[in-house]
Amino acid sequence: MSDAVWSAEPTTPEAIERALRRLVHERHTENGGYVPGRTLNLVCFVDRAYVGEALNRLRAAGRNQPSRLILLTYEPRRRSLEGQVVVAARDRPTAAGAPIALFETVRVALGESHLDDLETIVDPLVATDVPTLLWAPHGHREALERLAPLAQAALIDSAAHQRWQAALRQAAELSDRLYVVDLAWLRPAPWRARLAAAFSRPARRAELEAIAAVTISHHPDYTASALLLAGWLASRLGWRPTPLYAGEGRGAIASGKLRSRRQEVRVVLRGLPQELTPGLSSVCVETASGRSLTLSRGPGGLHAHERLPRGQERRWVILGASRGEGGILGEGIRQALLRDPTYLPALQAAQALAPL
Repeated sequence: MSDAVWSAEPTTPEAIERALRRLVHERHTENGGYVPGRTLNLVCFVDRAYVGEALNRLRAAGRNQPSRLILLTYEPRRRSLEGQVVVAARDRPTAAGAPIALFETVRVALGESHLDDLETIVDPLVATDVPTLLWAPHGHREALERLAPLAQAALIDSAAHQRWQAALRQAAELSDRLYVVDLAWLRPAPWRARLAAAFSRPARRAELEAIAAVTISHHPDYTASALLLAGWLASRLGWRPTPLYAGEGRGAIASGKLRSRRQEVRVVLRGLPQELTPGLSSVCVETASGRSLTLSRGPGGLHAHERLPRGQERRWVILGASRGEGGILGEGIRQALLRDPTYLPALQAAQALAPL
């Protein structure tokens, strides 16, 4: 289907907003089945050189797309604003008269001289009465700070930061102003779900108090995800988090003992290089009774290995655990419309666990 397109340079935020309203009106006049989608604004601040990468990541997110994407492309030496508006529909209206949502993309090219006016530039372009999510996939913390008054949520990736200690600290600081959706938290979601399911039966719940050791193996670049998983366990099970002790080197082992209601719990983070998709590679939970459950990444999903106190063993595969980076980003966009009350306690515990 053809898209309705407008562009101009130089331009103003007011002119872009007028063009946006006009194109939406024209599409609706063309066919009454076309209606503007109104679920979420996504404001994306990205360097001009990485626009294609950001758009490809959004396309891979599948059906979890924002109804209005405001793409701010940064070119430091640019002096004037350039604007482009695209109004598109994925389908044609049917004879049954079911409405077809219009998706709106607003692209604004700007320079360093415009950074102090970011809030003024973006304010007329966001759809009112729907949540606004901020995303700066390549850093640009200062842009997030300037746009924060317009938003309700921010999409970040603590694992993408070169120093995960700083990444966790920045996530906590941002959480004081906005609801934070952290991709480093969403990646281990299947692992959290499988661990919770393993202890969900009434007969197994008592064993949560008997957990004596947790070992998390992960790619060295995904220490933030491993710490958030350990922080989730500590915050949900009432363990008192204390700093782990880290060895030297990229694949060093960080370990320590936390205090639960009944006993000490040994926590080990092991960095292991991975040739395929990086992230977590395995999680092993052991209880004082001698039972252990190991989840490890493998073909087809998570591979589970359980050893019972008397030595019996069983193995099985949990299908469909991996969602890929596109699916994780799509879930991050969806999470902007929801609220996960377990992230912030896990983040606080992860900060307390951060190796010395």
